[in-house]
Amino acid sequence: MIYPGEEDVEATDVVSWTIYDGDEHGKFMERLDTRIRNHDRDIERMCNHHYQGFIDSIRELLQVRSQAHKLKTEVVRIDEEAQESAKQLLAKSEEMIKTRKVQSNISAAVDALTLCLPVLTTYSKLQSQMKDKRYYPALKTLEQLEHTYLPRVASYRFAQQMRDNIPRVREDIKQASMSDIKDFLEAIRWVSTRIGQVAMKRAALQYNMDPKLAVTRNERHATLPPNPFTGETYEAQAEAQSDEEEELCAQDLIDFTPVYRCLHIYTVLGARDQFETYYREQRREQARLALQPPTNMHENLEGYRQYLYGVLGFFVIEDHVLNIGNGLVTRSYLGEVWEMASGKVVNNIRNHSSYCTDTYLMLNIKNLIMLFAHTLQNYGYTVTPLHELLLEVKDHYNEVLMQKWVQVFRDIFEKDNYHPVQVETPEEFSRITEIFPYRDRNLEQAQFPKRFPFSMMVPKVFQEVKVYISACLEFSEDLNLSQTEKEDMVRKSTNLLLTRTLSGCLATLIKRPGLRLLQLIQITINTLHLEHANVLLEHYVAKLTGSIEDSSKPGLGRLQGKAMFKDIRGEAEEQIYIALRLKIDEFLDLASYDWMLAEPRGMSSSYVLDLIAFLTSTFTAFTNLPVRVAQTACMSACQYVAKCLMAMLLSEDVKQMSLAALEQVNLDVIQCEQFAATEPVEGFEEGALLMCFADLRQLLDLFMTEDWSTYFHDYGSENSKYLRVSPHNAIIVVEKLREGEKRGMFSILKRSDKKKLLETVLKQLKQLTQHQHAS
Repeated sequence: MIYPGEEDVEATDVVSWTIYDGDEHGKFMERLDTRIRNHDRDIERMCNHHYQGFIDSIRELLQVRSQAHKLKTEVVRIDEEAQESAKQLLAKSEEMIKTRKVQSNISAAVDALTLCLPVLTTYSKLQSQMKDKRYYPALKTLEQLEHTYLPRVASYRFAQQMRDNIPRVREDIKQASMSDIKDFLEAIRWVSTRIGQVAMKRAALQYNMDPKLAVTRNERHATLPPNPFTGETYEAQAEAQSDEEEELCAQDLIDFTPVYRCLHIYTVLGARDQFETYYREQRREQARLALQPPTNMHENLEGYRQYLYGVLGFFVIEDHVLNIGNGLVTRSYLGEVWEMASGKVVNNIRNHSSYCTDTYLMLNIKNLIMLFAHTLQNYGYTVTPLHELLLEVKDHYNEVLMQKWVQVFRDIFEKDNYHPVQVETPEEFSRITEIFPYRDRNLEQAQFPKRFPFSMMVPKVFQEVKVYISACLEFSEDLNLSQTEKEDMVRKSTNLLLTRTLSGCLATLIKRPGLRLLQLIQITINTLHLEHANVLLEHYVAKLTGSIEDSSKPGLGRLQGKAMFKDIRGEAEEQIYIALRLKIDEFLDLASYDWMLAEPRGMSSSYVLDLIAFLTSTFTAFTNLPVRVAQTACMSACQYVAKCLMAMLLSEDVKQMSLAALEQVNLDVIQCEQFAATEPVEGFEEGALLMCFADLRQLLDLFMTEDWSTYFHDYGSENSKYLRVSPHNAIIVVEKLREGEKRGMFSILKRSDKKKLLETVLKQLKQLTQHQHAS
């Protein structure tokens, strides 16, 4: 669309662009002036045409103005008159209107107050209940206010304010009730120990156990802390404390109102799950705190008491909440918490009791655990882990007992004189036989003083083993073990005592440095009698456990002391043989032969006489030993003496020897043979001990008689007179005599004949040796 004038403008713009593009600018300006003058003439003609009409209009307006002025004056006058006449009427009307408004306002105010008064009364009641901490009634009042009264006054601004304030009031109630439950949870932490103690006292009376197990040390001398719920002490009089506590239970010591109130409040508020979760989490945390044992719990019974009181108190409280908490605590939840707690309780007691080395304390710990288990069982908790713990504590108790008995046995061995017990009066005899029931008709008929074959070590060890058996059985009492289990347990512990503790102490004893031979002999005799006492110990175990003895029982049915004592006696016998050889060495070390002796002394050497005297007295002490041991010792002693004398003759340290020195050795051997012929120990076959010196005897006889022709003739024959003389040993002695001949020690034969004989014999002996090696 093109507005008027736009065409001219556009044409002008086109022309102007055309003008500017060409050289016709002057012509354009002339035409433009002509066009302007034409328009001015058109305008002037139009104005001249309408001028008269304009003048007429002006005149008419001037006439209307004068008439309007008159009309205005008249209207003003009439208005003043009307206002004056209606002035009084208007005043009365305004008074009536005001009166009607007041009347209406009064009526509306009465209606509004009538409607709002219940709301305000209820709100005032709510504020009063909140102030008095009566939160559950306050919650009901709030529900009534919200759903009954506030909808009636919904149009009022204060009602909206109240309605907006309702969530905050509910939250205040929740927070206030939660504050109460926090105070409750804090309070029961401190009273749980007391509740556990009261519960254990009641269980002790129920199961006829010692109530002192549940009495804290110095309890009657200390002022008890006030009840955190009531502010009062738990007893009015210290003397009446025990009687009162017998009737107390969890609800008597704790005010559970905060729990009920908070549960109801959260239930009404639709947040029951939230409260249940919070309560259970807090109680789980408190359970973890209660399950942490004191660092020094293992030092005395009081530490175990306080620990178990706290744990027990926790579960007694939870059991009460289970019964009255309307589902706040469930049996499955409580079982889950107890399963967690029982494992920790068992581990903590196991760890701390493992440090205990006092058997009396361990017995008290066992009784305390049993009372703890009985109390929990009364409340429906599973106590199988605690019974298993008692069996573990029993094993540790037995270990502690055995460690204690190690020192007991060592003290017995240290104080024993290792001499047969001698009694001077019948009273002394009875005192020994009461401790150790030894029966020997010959000893009973003998005159005083009487001598038992064993030392005082035997009755003392026997008595201590019986004490140990009684101590083991004491721990097993009330463990709900069957008679067979109890018997097996006692036998197993006794077997360990015999085969490990007593065996180890005896093994250490017989290897003790400085132990004399006679002491070793007495120890061996003692082990023999202790072995026989094994049957007496079996009877004692059967009597204590009330079982019927059955010799056909395998394994743990019989004590294993016999085998142990046999083994120890075998070691002691070896030590006897070793000690005997060492003693023989002491005598033989005194031997100082003059191997170039010119003439023999005509009698045995002094060291041999002393050795024979020692052996005679020693084998006399072997009387109470088994014949086998005495025979073995005697045989080994004779063999060892013969071996040592032979070693002297063949020693490389002796380079030369005279015939007189050989004759002196012969005299000493004769003395030893005479001792062997007397049979210092009975039971040998005739000539058995003399065979110990046969090698030495044949060698000496060969050189004393110079019966070389017979030796060479019969060599290799089973009937040879010198069957036990080897060419090798003969060569050694011949060479020593030949070296001695070089010093001119032969006086009976001519030296040339003697030298020739020795050379001939030596040559033939070497030939025999070579032939023997070749074959």
